Amino acid sequence: MSLADQFPDITKRNAPLVPYTHLKIGGPAEFLVQPRTVDELNAVLSTCQRDRVPVRMLGGGFNLLVRDDPVGGAVIRLVAEPFTFLTRDGARVTAGGGGQLFDLIAFAVRNGLGGLETLVGIRGTVGGSVRCNVGDRAGEISQTVRTVTVLTDAGKVQTRTRDELTFSEHQSDLDEPVILSVEFELASEPTSTVLKRMRKAWVQRKAGEPLSFQAGVRLFRNPPGQTAATLIDRAQMTKAKFGGAELSERNSNYAVAHPGTTARDILSLVDDVRAKVKERTGVALDQELHVW
Repeated sequence: MSLADQFPDITKRNAPLVPYTHLKIGGPAEFLVQPRTVDELNAVLSTCQRDRVPVRMLGGGFNLLVRDDPVGGAVIRLVAEPFTFLTRDGARVTAGGGGQLFDLIAFAVRNGLGGLETLVGIRGTVGGSVRCNVGDRAGEISQTVRTVTVLTDAGKVQTRTRDELTFSEHQSDLDEPVILSVEFELASEPTSTVLKRMRKAWVQRKAGEPLSFQAGVRLFRNPPGQTAATLIDRAQMTKAKFGGAELSERNSNYAVAHPGTTARDILSLVDDVRAKVKERTGVALDQELHVW
């Protein structure tokens, strides 16, 4: 029996992934599974492990490129309330790992809680943002993390405290399959003060990204002491283009996908830029864009 036969209420066959990715391109999933509870998620993962079905977790789809070919196995989206909830207890906020980071930030600001507002404009789920420790010089999300509740490979729900976690620049040691929820320790402040900082962070972040109506993705990680965009500019690759994909005029470390762009266009652009930067600057860029 296939996953669709075993979990008919929450599984779709040959489901398009285009609606769930920022670039709006790519092939369909063999099985798209959207569990309604943690127990249901655990049952799906156990079945996939038993039947050797490949599993991919789809978060916000913001820094993801899905190839033009079908994606084999199960693609799991955690969008039901048990995975996206938001609760508050004083200055502590608990958020479901499948919820959007922006929703968490907005919830904190409305409640007069500071600590997350400088992350505004960063796209992704709460769980993915903590796993990758998003942030910049203004602050990282790990600075506010108190506990993280995960689902292990063995199907056990475990809570790890901040002292048990290791964070560094854009990474952590969270390697469990699923982050179910995260508890944040924030600071009570006047809403107007937090909102003012959020607006300033929003303007600064958006100034260095493609225009809001453009579907764009960040391509490479910044090497130590340098920025990928500066290296791309030095390599004179700012006008690079393949098919409907081209580098953003506002930040050359972003690829913009125009209507009709294929995944192959994006991948060709990535390969060409990486090769030219290596040839002309001697620096090997590390890809940040996730590719399925």
